Order: sequence, then structure tokens, then C-alpha cells
Amino acid sequence: MTQQIALATQNKGKIAEFQRLLAEHTSSVEVLGLAEFPDMPDVDETGTTFAENSLLKARAVSAFTGLPALADDSGLCIDFLGGAPGIYSARYAGSHGNDGANIAKVLAELQNEEQRSAHFICVVAMTFPVGHKNHGTEIIQEGKLQGSIVQQPRGTAGFGYDPIFCPDGYELTLGEFGPGEKDRISHRGKALRAIAPQISGLLS
Repeated sequence: MTQQIALATQNKGKIAEFQRLLAEHTSSVEVLGLAEFPDMPDVDETGTTFAENSLLKARAVSAFTGLPALADDSGLCIDFLGGAPGIYSARYAGSHGNDGANIAKVLAELQNEEQRSAHFICVVAMTFPVGHKNHGTEIIQEGKLQGSIVQQPRGTAGFGYDPIFCPDGYELTLGEFGPGEKDRISHRGKALRAIAPQISGLLS
């Protein structure tokens, strides 16, 4: 019997990525994105940490859909900026999702700065709806990718800050990676691979 999970995203790439990862542990789970639930209201991300925001989203989606729900919150943390942009990564320059403006702001703040170490972080959370045998259970996993900020954007692949982030041990930015190669080392990939076996255990 196939069981369904609601994933708190409309990003088809994210949905496919998690379906692939989960398939390594179980073949009986179908991942549904928020496009399947067009009336789902936006969730206010009022948390002060990645974990709090991922739980807020997972709880809201689970309550609305009546399904086990998975959500992630992720961002870029730069040491010289005290961990900024952090949880505000998507709207660092003011408007949500303006990648070009966000990158420009980071590069301006690091102008002439030699200390450029940074990391990406992703926290994924899963919750269960009222009536589910595991209601009240909440699981969280985290993935990190260490690296540094380059002087100028390079590459057109990926999204967000990928063109200015060079992972440790590589000469390419994430914007110059192929998608499979990025998935293999990314913070999101690490977090999803960590949580996938737990999910399959709880759904079995």
C-alpha cells in the first residue's frame, strides 16, 4: 500500500530529489508537493532558527493536508558577517527571492575582506497529523556544506547564492556544478539522506 507525504514546496526539483532519496529506503511512499494543495495558505516563518522555521512549515502543512509532512529551511551563513544572512537569506536585500540583489549585497559587505569563510545549512523536519499513529512525533535532521565566498559570481546553474559559493576542496562554485554533482555534496542532500531512513521506519 502506497503512503503519501506532503512536502512543503512547489519546487518540482526538490520533490523529485526527495522521492529519489526516499526510494533508496522504501518503494511504498509517494511525495506530494504543495501544487497538489492549491488552497494551502502561506506559512509565516516567525522562527528565529532554521529548525523552528522548518517545524512551523511542517506542522502547518501536516495540519492542512492531513498527511505526514516534511519541510526544510536553509540559508547561507557567513563568518565575517556574524552568521548573516542566515534565516533571512532569501530576503536579505529586502524582497523575497531576488537572487541578484542578495548576491550583490553580500559581495558589497565583503568588499576588500580576506576572511570569506561560510557555510550553507539545511534543516529538515517531519511531523504527523492528528489521527496518525505517530502524531506528536517530530524528527529533525541537519546538513551543512562548508566553503567560502568568491569575489565575483560564476556559473548559471543552481539558484540563490550558488554562483558565489565555492565548497571546500573544489575550485568551482555551486553555480558551475552539474545538478547530480551538487546533490551529492549539498547541505540539502545531506539532510534529506539523514532523515529518509527515519521516515521509512515511521511509515512502515
